[in-house]
Amino acid sequence: MKTFKTSGVCAREISFKVDGDVIESVVFKGGCSGNTQGLSALLTGMKVDDVIERLSGMNCGSRETSCPDQLAKALKELL
Repeated sequence: MKTFKTSGVCAREISFKVDGDVIESVVFKGGCSGNTQGLSALLTGMKVDDVIERLSGMNCGSRETSCPDQLAKALKELL
């Protein structure tokens, strides 16, 4: 399991596990519990490149990033 320290969002970190090019699990520490649990469930089984493409650049309110965007950044670092 890899852990990524977030910046600019409510979640403090994101832990995720990737097998090959497929996401096996995602766990957010902090953030909006229902939203992050839902996001985690939807992403399980998706290809890393698809997740990066879909989540990159998402904002949260007036913030220039979001929990989904932070996950995309973490996955880009993994590649």
